[in-house]
This record gives sequence, structure tokens and C-alpha cells, in this order.
Amino acid sequence: MSTFKSWVKDHAPYLVLSILLLLLLIVVLWSRIFILVRPGEAGVIYRTLSTGTVTDHVYPEGLHILQPLNSMHVYNTREQVIFHEFSVLTNSGLPIKLSLAVRFQPTYELIGMLHQQVGPDYPNKIILPQIESVLRRNIGSYSAEDIYTNREGVLSRTITLALEEVGRKFVRVDDIIIRSVELPESVRKSIEEKLVYEQQYLAYNFRLRAEQEEAKRKRIEAQGIESYQRIITPTLNDKLIQWQGIQATLELAKSNNTKVVVVGAGKNGLPIILGDK
Repeated sequence: MSTFKSWVKDHAPYLVLSILLLLLLIVVLWSRIFILVRPGEAGVIYRTLSTGTVTDHVYPEGLHILQPLNSMHVYNTREQVIFHEFSVLTNSGLPIKLSLAVRFQPTYELIGMLHQQVGPDYPNKIILPQIESVLRRNIGSYSAEDIYTNREGVLSRTITLALEEVGRKFVRVDDIIIRSVELPESVRKSIEEKLVYEQQYLAYNFRLRAEQEEAKRKRIEAQGIESYQRIITPTLNDKLIQWQGIQATLELAKSNNTKVVVVGAGKNGLPIILGDK
């Protein structure tokens, strides 16, 4: 026992230095040994001395203990939004500025492959460049007016193509929202004026068709009245007219809710009828 105490006493400076170095090493390597994967995240390990990037296993949320020589990169697996602006040229060479909002998230099972082949900056390496490529390729075959008004779903079809192409690269793009389409001021005003004139022209044509239909209705109505008069005129005589007047008078006399005064005219006129409830 005394020998051990004597050895400790003789080597005390070295022991203290060793303990301090060990503590320092733990402090320095703490962040490499103990890795916390927070909610909405996933980890990918890189094994320095063996297999490199582990692509067949994704490390879930929680605390993970690693060997100091290995490293883990943590990815955000939640749905994310990135805003982007760029310019495209129409078929006539006019520049159009598009402002986009892209909703995306990495495919959870493929995060290892994403880390190995693309890396953490994947939005700027695969998502935005591919979206730009599809939009430029398709929008470039249309005019500024077609794009500005989304005529025949030009932008909608292009966005669908972009979604299909980007989805092949370890990520899932849920939506590409076109926030704004900006044209040169003179071009924008010209298009807007043309749209106003088109709406005025459509309104004028609508009113013209309505007037034509009304004229057609009146013409048919007049023809019906003329035909009726032509048919009924030969059958009219004084006795028939007097009989119809009597029938009308009787109908008026039966009313309980009106006062009726019918005054006959001439020797064969209708009788005077006073009706009150």
C-alpha cells in the first residue's frame, strides 16, 4: 500500500496531466460522440475507416452514440418552402420574371443516397436547377400573352412536368406555386389593354345577340297575331260579339274582391253591373 502511495506521489504530475488531457479530449469529441437527432430530422452516418456513407439505414430521432472517427449529418425531413426568382425568354425573345414558391421534402428512405450523391445543398443542386430547366424549355415556345394569361393552361402543364421530373431525384416536390409573373411595363400594359378590348367586344356581341333574339321573338309574336286575326275575322258577327261580351260581364260579376262598373253603349250594349263585396 505504501508502495502504491509512493508511486502515485512520484507520478502525481503525470497523472494530473493525463486526467486533464482525457477531460479535454472528451470535451473536444463530445459533439462527435453524442449526436442528438431532433423531431423532424434524420441522420446519415459516414464511417471513416470502413464503409463510408451508410446508405441502407437512416438514423431516426433520438440520441445516438458514435465512434469519434465517424460522423453524422442530420437532415431536415419536414416539409420545407424555398422561394426563388428567375427570368425566362418567350418565343419572341421577351424576358419574363417568374417568382416561385417550392414546397418539398427529402424522401426519408433515400436520405443516405441523397447525402452520398448530392449532399446537404440539394435544393440548389437538383430542385431549383431542374425546375428552371423545365420551365425554360417549355415556356420558351409560347408568347408573352399566353404566359401572362395562362392561356389554355400553359403554366399549369409546365408545372406538372416540372413536378414529375424533380421527383426522380431522392426528393418529393409537393407543389410549385407561381407567385407572380412580371413582364416589361410596356408589354404588360399592351396586353392588359388588349384584354379590356376583348372583354368589351364580347359584351357587345352578347348584347347584339340578345337584341337579335328579342327581334326574332317579336317577329314570331306578330306573325302569330296576324295569323290569328286572319283566321278569326271571317267568323265574327254582331251576335257572337254580343254573346262574348255577356260572358265577360258574367265573369266580372262573379268577382267578390272588386267593384265593377260596366256601362253598355247603344241599344244593344251590355247591361250596367255594379258589383261590391
